[in-house]
Amino acid sequence: MKRATPARVLLVVGFGVFIAADDLTVVSTMLRDMIGDLEIPLPEGFDDAAWIVNAYLVAYVAAMPIAGRLSDLWGRRPVFVGALGLFLAGSIWIPLAPSLGPFLAGRVLTAIGGGAMVPVALAAVSDAYPEERRGRALGALGAIDTLGWVWGPLFGAMLVRFLDWQWQFHLNVPLALIGMLLAWTTLGGVGERTPGRRLDLPGAATLTVALVTLTMGLLQLGDIATAEDLAGFSDGSSTPVWPWFAIAVVAGAAFVWAERRSADPLIDPGLLRRPNVAPALGANLIVGAVLIIAMVDVPLFVNIVIETDLERAAVLSGWVLTSLTALMAAAAPIGGWVTDRWSYRQPTVIGLALASVAFLWMGLAWDVGISGPEMALHLGLLGIGLGLVNAPLTSAVVDATPVERRGVGAALVILARLMGLALGLAGLTAWALTRFDTLRMGLDLPPITDPGYEDAVEAATADITATSLAETFLFSAAIAAVGVVVALAIRARRASSA
Repeated sequence: MKRATPARVLLVVGFGVFIAADDLTVVSTMLRDMIGDLEIPLPEGFDDAAWIVNAYLVAYVAAMPIAGRLSDLWGRRPVFVGALGLFLAGSIWIPLAPSLGPFLAGRVLTAIGGGAMVPVALAAVSDAYPEERRGRALGALGAIDTLGWVWGPLFGAMLVRFLDWQWQFHLNVPLALIGMLLAWTTLGGVGERTPGRRLDLPGAATLTVALVTLTMGLLQLGDIATAEDLAGFSDGSSTPVWPWFAIAVVAGAAFVWAERRSADPLIDPGLLRRPNVAPALGANLIVGAVLIIAMVDVPLFVNIVIETDLERAAVLSGWVLTSLTALMAAAAPIGGWVTDRWSYRQPTVIGLALASVAFLWMGLAWDVGISGPEMALHLGLLGIGLGLVNAPLTSAVVDATPVERRGVGAALVILARLMGLALGLAGLTAWALTRFDTLRMGLDLPPITDPGYEDAVEAATADITATSLAETFLFSAAIAAVGVVVALAIRARRASSA
């Protein structure tokens, strides 16, 4: 059978990545309707409702390294088609689920399928394109992924307005079937299987436990603000967070022990010592951390500081965030072109430097008087910076990874960014809430019986929210600047993947 062209491989795996990215973010605008239909009582059922999002994220993260390694062992085609099959099964089941438990089971299936597709797609594109053209292709795939998770909330809003949330999953069915057919007819001969090797089951098991518990701990850490809450002793009602991290540490140590004794480890310990891998993964973790700060802080700023009307605030938030995400998608192929023409280092350093400048600008300029166009300008600069780094960081890791472990290398790239997202969210929430409480204690408000009390509280809340969020932007500028230093350790010349 004639091997498909590189462009067709990119389009086919990009199709799968797009529908997976859409499914990752679409629930953000459908959550209220889902909670109502699943008859979850609020506010007492809030912790249960949070699992609609958390279960997907945990399974999405855990699936990546195993799927990447399976694609190295079995070939890209069967693993990518199998991932779409799991995505299909979950999409069929979710609208039929009678309660939260079965619903979450379906979400986990779609998450495993969606999470598995991403590293396999990156590896397949890397297989199909020669090294001198790989950066542009990976940049295009990064743009497709970004557009998918930008499209998700918009599409979800349209569905709940004109149809219902179940249609998201009804429509996934034909899309997944089309994707499976295209992948089966296109990916033959891409990333052929490695004979005589098996999946490292002890490594897979211990890594999965470590990733699941670490992600759970970070997600819960994002909901706390004090040391008492961290220990779970603030009021006797919160769940302790430290056991998640304790289990993650033990499982991580067990994983390292197992990998050092395995004849064919899931993740070769020597991979991190190969040129460019460690600094590229470190820079990507930093990118994830600062990206989530922008994605969370901007809607908070708009809703509390700029516009209290929910509908107008939602429109303004969406508009200014579009300047971030749209320019991220537009800059990703440019970063790939620069990578192909020069090296990994230049676009990464320039991108992180632009991100640092953008955050510094935001930290100094965002206050109660900031306008929508000014916010969009700052976020646009941030989007360009973060978009430029996508392709060079992925290329740096993939090019340095041996061909027979390329799927694992691609998975590590995505894992680093997702761990950065979780770390950034946890740190942001703890800092912002603590700072907000500190500033609130120093307020000089009129007596509660004063006719202007409510207006004074609203103005003070907007002011201290603007202050605390602006400080997180300054903190993000410093983190991005650290990323520039890390990126300087990336070698200017490509490393051989042989």
